Amino acid sequence: MTAAREVDEPTRSDIPPVEVDGVSVRFGAITALSDVSFTVAPGTIHAVIGPNGAGKSTMFNVLSGVYQAAEGQVRFGDARLDRMRPYQIAGIGVARAFQNIALSGTQSVAENLMLGRHHLTKAGFIAAGLRLPRATREGKRHGERVAEIAEFLELGDKLQTPVGVLSYGDQKRVEVARALCTEPRLLLLDEPVAGMNAEETTRMAEAIREIRSALGISIVLVEHDMGMVMSLADRVTVLDFGRRIADGTPAEVQSDPEVIRAYLGSGDEINPSDAAAGHPSETPGTRP
Repeated sequence: MTAAREVDEPTRSDIPPVEVDGVSVRFGAITALSDVSFTVAPGTIHAVIGPNGAGKSTMFNVLSGVYQAAEGQVRFGDARLDRMRPYQIAGIGVARAFQNIALSGTQSVAENLMLGRHHLTKAGFIAAGLRLPRATREGKRHGERVAEIAEFLELGDKLQTPVGVLSYGDQKRVEVARALCTEPRLLLLDEPVAGMNAEETTRMAEAIREIRSALGISIVLVEHDMGMVMSLADRVTVLDFGRRIADGTPAEVQSDPEVIRAYLGSGDEINPSDAAAGHPSETPGTRP
């Protein structure tokens, strides 16, 4: 198993840590998360893993403002994410790419990516509708940035292609590209390689490395591909039945007895392919 690459890129001064402190989430009598804490260091790739129903998706929904914590707090610098709505969280530089592709299939790649620039638009609806010079100039700048991001994710030759005719792997990259178009400081990736073949998985892993290296942003990902997680992440938090059972480097986590028990129920070291195959994507209603 390949060890995660050390972070040697300079850290951006505007990237604060993410501090999850004692977060609990309940749905009626069901406790989905119980006193979960971990810290995402600035400019790192931090994975959240665990067996089916461990609480990973719930944690992601707390980070992005979809769910509210019953207890605890989530800080992103001075901001309390646990007290903010999703649009407010997006406004301070947190972007999420979803596991289930949420794109407009009839619109082009460029049109989908431009949606990510919406909150950065300053000219206003009237100026844009009247095609005033400032709106035209701003639209050109946004278009140029969309083209740059598309090129960065190997989508430059597909900008005018309807998303619905692209391959599944290309659509997943469009999803990530749209999140990058918001100019995030923190990128949340929800199972970025789910459903991909080996070649597509390798390309996405390389893209994630390049995003961190080129942009210096923090990345939090939920993923079931253990080979990818252990080779990509700088730090890994492991959840099981809504509790944090381990937190450390990939090497530390893969040899942790609690993690081995949660994945395999034995004393053997985690085999990444077995772990991924044995625990499919988290499904609501299976385990809290």
